[in-house]
Amino acid sequence: MITAEEIVNTHKSNVDTILGLSGKALEGVEMLIELNLQVAKSALAEAAANAKAALSVKDAQELLALQSSLLQPAAEKAAAYSRSVYEIAASTGAEVSRVAEAQAAEAQANFMAMVDAAVKNAPAGSENAVALLKSAIAAANNAVESAQKTAKQAAEVAEANFKAVSTTAVRATKSKKA
Repeated sequence: MITAEEIVNTHKSNVDTILGLSGKALEGVEMLIELNLQVAKSALAEAAANAKAALSVKDAQELLALQSSLLQPAAEKAAAYSRSVYEIAASTGAEVSRVAEAQAAEAQANFMAMVDAAVKNAPAGSENAVALLKSAIAAANNAVESAQKTAKQAAEVAEANFKAVSTTAVRATKSKKA
């Protein structure tokens, strides 16, 4: 039987978890804001330098050379920015996943403890029902574990694809310049 103290402790634990996740989410937002501020400052400084360089151009050929020289660094910076945003999102998501998995494991352990307590108090002749219940729980646990593994694999594939696309974009810009 669940006591009032166990319920209160569970709620306290849930509140702590929510506060911790909220803190992690805010850390991710802070990191994104800081990244965006750095990018904005850098872009402003580069725009000023590029404007000065463009104003010092003497002919069309020099202007084309200047434009070409600015194209690759811009693509590389865009790719670096995308990687940084992705890394911030991935690290924040990984932390949320870690906490969610820990909470799920704890809930599963608590549920199994309740099932075991109920089994001890089950009337005689209910062994088949108990075995069926345990089998259903094991099947559900296996399904959840399989879904978690699949989600992790999908995230790894998405990360690899993101890196490949980013690298290809930078290489394409380099080859156009050459």
